[in-house]
Amino acid sequence: MTDAKLSQQPQPLTHGRVLRIALPIVLSNATVPILGAVDVGVVGQMGQAAPIGAVALGAIILSTAFWIFGFLRMGTVGLVGQAAGAGDDAEVSAILTRALIVAWVGGLLIIACYPLIIWLSFSWDPTSPEVESLAREYLFIRIWSAPLAITIYACTGWLVAMERTGAVFWIQLLMNGLNVALDLWFVLGLGLGVSGVAFATVIAEVSGAGLAIWFCRDAFKRGYWRDWTRVLDRARLVRMALLNRDILVRSLLLMGIFTSFTFLGAQFGDVTLAANEVLLQFLHITAHALDGFAFTAETLVARAIGRGDRGRLRRSAVLTGMWGFGICVLLAIAFALAGPWIIDTMAKDDAVQSAARSYLPYMVFAPILGCAAWMFDGIFIGAARGVDMRNMMVLSAVAYAIAAAVFMPIWGNHGLWVALLVSFVARGVTLGLRYPALERLNQ
Repeated sequence: MTDAKLSQQPQPLTHGRVLRIALPIVLSNATVPILGAVDVGVVGQMGQAAPIGAVALGAIILSTAFWIFGFLRMGTVGLVGQAAGAGDDAEVSAILTRALIVAWVGGLLIIACYPLIIWLSFSWDPTSPEVESLAREYLFIRIWSAPLAITIYACTGWLVAMERTGAVFWIQLLMNGLNVALDLWFVLGLGLGVSGVAFATVIAEVSGAGLAIWFCRDAFKRGYWRDWTRVLDRARLVRMALLNRDILVRSLLLMGIFTSFTFLGAQFGDVTLAANEVLLQFLHITAHALDGFAFTAETLVARAIGRGDRGRLRRSAVLTGMWGFGICVLLAIAFALAGPWIIDTMAKDDAVQSAARSYLPYMVFAPILGCAAWMFDGIFIGAARGVDMRNMMVLSAVAYAIAAAVFMPIWGNHGLWVALLVSFVARGVTLGLRYPALERLNQ
């Protein structure tokens, strides 16, 4: 990017371009599980169970609170990509300002709601007094980084839209690397315990937000970012709000499917519940692997729509879809061959291993059956078609509920897995049926 021109001139849509955008995201995602493992491993060296439970519980609570604003990344990609595709540099900068305003308002709102978050988290929670006390200590420190944690969502969306996924990789690498180093120093070196883990995360998030803003610096080199007439334009604000609302509803429904999956599986006993949780890690692996190509679809589709180029839109969808499907095939083969070993590595209990192996075939089929859903998500995010994403997710959730009601009484936990796969297929098919409408916008 140059100071003179934020939006880029049309570039050829090639496999090389797809990989240049996708691979940094894949590498970035690969660092995420390492951080969680280090957090647990470091507090585990304290020789007590309570600190491990407190860090895990506190991290889940705040991740959920911050995740509510995850729509900011997805919504920003589509809007910025389309503005860049249309050559509207003023809007490219103004959207980032709007997103940062939302990030800070949202972050300050989370801080203001801290007492409510604590009450909701522990009013019905069965944790021990020691775990709750340590979790409260962790939360009180972590809560102050909320505006900066959400700022990273906004900047990441802007950078992905500008095809600067290499910057996203360096942000993630800095945050996770710094977090790991500070975990080791604060907890093992200084003996700060759970507070040390929290401080390490806060410093990492502050540093990550600073680096993210620096990578977005081209948006601030001219006055467009503070053209308040444009930034606060009512029509543009409404469009952004409606898009983010629809993406939020879609994401809540998706989370509801997975949350209900866990609770429904619990009725089949602790062993089955544990087996299901082990196998869900296979889906996380799939999602992380596909993110790079879904993100690539977001930015390429957004730019094609911004230019009003139907041919580029179709080629963007086809190229990224080909790579996504190829990755899914490789994952299905890997799960079929290495699945038993992965299960035995994650679970040491013989009963859990046996149960997980019996459900492993669903994980072999999951990448293939879910590929369309994941890739069409990227396409529709780039198209900024939040209404379609919301509506198709509603239909998918209904299909999941019906399938669970029909198959669980017959096949038990097997029926529950079938229902989850049905939701993947339903989302992919329904979004696929809506795809032609995207191309009609460019005729």
